[in-house]
Amino acid sequence: MNKRADSSVALHPLIAERWSPRAYDESATISPEDLSAIFEAARWAPSAFNSQPWKFIVGIRGDKKFTQISSVLSDFNKQWAPRASALILVNSLTLRDDGKQNPTALYDTGLAVSLLTVEANHRGFDVHQMSGFDSAMAKSTFALSTGVEPVACVAVGKRTSPDSLSDEIKAREIAPRSRKALNEIVNITW
Repeated sequence: MNKRADSSVALHPLIAERWSPRAYDESATISPEDLSAIFEAARWAPSAFNSQPWKFIVGIRGDKKFTQISSVLSDFNKQWAPRASALILVNSLTLRDDGKQNPTALYDTGLAVSLLTVEANHRGFDVHQMSGFDSAMAKSTFALSTGVEPVACVAVGKRTSPDSLSDEIKAREIAPRSRKALNEIVNITW
């Protein structure tokens, strides 16, 4: 299933063809090499003062961390995300080394996840970021210290037929992609 972006100008295929599927092939695996490359891409994301305020907890389907990450997902996401090859709990280090707030931590962490997504797509994997999870439960489950804030869960895997999903989720899966018009998000005169 292709859901190429209907963009106002030509975009790089990795951007135009990226979308967030929910139908994952539960027999697909991810190699240590691919997983390392995905996180290496995130490692090289830009960040204010090179602080790199991101911390990832990764689970591979079948291991303890995968089960733990699955357990903190919303009921809706629990219906499809555990079929992915890997689940990632994305955390942002909101305190600097000197104990002061890092005002760009969330922005920087988002950049890292963006590059992670591009590298995963380049390697033939699909990525779906989720805000539907219990942050307090994630902090408790993984004993996250003060200043480490869970911000998203990410599913990584190989796409399969939307027919593998419940009717409710399949309807979302096959719905056309849409975005706000460019003039709604940028204030510039050409």
